[in-house]
Amino acid sequence: MSLTEINFDGIVGPSHNYAGLSLGNLASAKNAGSISQPRAAALQGIEKMRANLQLGLVQGTFLPQRRPDRAWLHDLGTSAEDADAALLANAMSASSMWAANAATVSPAPDTGDGRCHLTVANLITMPHRSHEWGETLAQLQLAFADQRHFVVHGPVPPTFGDEGAANFMRLTPSHGERGVELFVYGASGGPFPARQHIEASKAVARRHKLDPDRVIFVEQAEAAIAAGAFHNDVVAVANENVLFCHEQAFADRDALFAEVARLCPEAVIVEVPADRVSLEEAIATYLFNAQLVTLPEGGQGLILPTESHDSAAVWNWLEAMIEGNGPIRKLIPVDVRQSMANGGGPACLRLRVLADPATIDPRFIVDEAKLDRMAAVIGEHWPETIDAAHLADAGLWTQIDTARRALYEALDLAELI
Repeated sequence: MSLTEINFDGIVGPSHNYAGLSLGNLASAKNAGSISQPRAAALQGIEKMRANLQLGLVQGTFLPQRRPDRAWLHDLGTSAEDADAALLANAMSASSMWAANAATVSPAPDTGDGRCHLTVANLITMPHRSHEWGETLAQLQLAFADQRHFVVHGPVPPTFGDEGAANFMRLTPSHGERGVELFVYGASGGPFPARQHIEASKAVARRHKLDPDRVIFVEQAEAAIAAGAFHNDVVAVANENVLFCHEQAFADRDALFAEVARLCPEAVIVEVPADRVSLEEAIATYLFNAQLVTLPEGGQGLILPTESHDSAAVWNWLEAMIEGNGPIRKLIPVDVRQSMANGGGPACLRLRVLADPATIDPRFIVDEAKLDRMAAVIGEHWPETIDAAHLADAGLWTQIDTARRALYEALDLAELI
């Protein structure tokens, strides 16, 4: 079986709005109350996936969830019609588009039973995300239904917060070899919550039957969380033998680097010094919320937001890195400004799975023709704009439901409607 890196991107849902629900996410707070553009946001995501295909990468997708989430509101003793504005906003969030929080994924070479394990994230820290896991789990169970190759787990019990692959990294000499899995947790975030609990990370590692001697639990720096790095993937990303991170990403960088060197001697650490790119600038531009990918022609490429290109400090450092002939050889800016304005960059939008594409339900794998069909549905049905002050508009709910149904039907996934 040939293992391939597959990037599953979440489609920006038709309820995409700027309600400012995510405490600790500076972009979300800054743009609260602004007018969103769901159609443009979703089409930006389509073009991001199209660009990945043109690089020769394998691309998958996950689909928007029901909004408003009437089942969740019912469990809270209310309805979309009767809920107060704050509760309705939480039921209308399109944040499931950030597939990095869908699950934590351990590929087959790392697990005790030789199958790829996925644990859906419970996302309990934020109310607007806490009700995502049920529909996410249904999509994972369908996409990865072949139990010869996959094990899909339900969420870690809600005692401990789990935010999925946004707090997970893997280092290995090459994708198909056994790796070292890094689980990044928060202990304190100053004024902001630390969303990933160490006990949740340990539970995922046990469920996935990982070798305890090949797992590292590493604390995210309190300063990073306090500065707005609500997930580790805002300050660090890894691919194969490369760890790309900010100098202030981890609570004890020296201990982490020593452990990485011991368990994966082939690892190359590319660290951005704080005196070249401040923590604040790295977070504002989402320099590290990038997809670090293995290019078919060899070497690694960094798919990063155009905001990084717009920053002189960030881009000058990146160009110097390329000139230094390190392991990252190509910079690929992508426009996901609508997602960025709500606090999620290129890496937030994707869940990386290492598997044989032939073992996955083909309805979740995309090609150019399928992206064309998706773009046509989005262009016809997605709202052009949404004012977060008007989320109680029943006509908007109908438009959102019609749009979602049309996309599911276009992809032959009506059983999930």
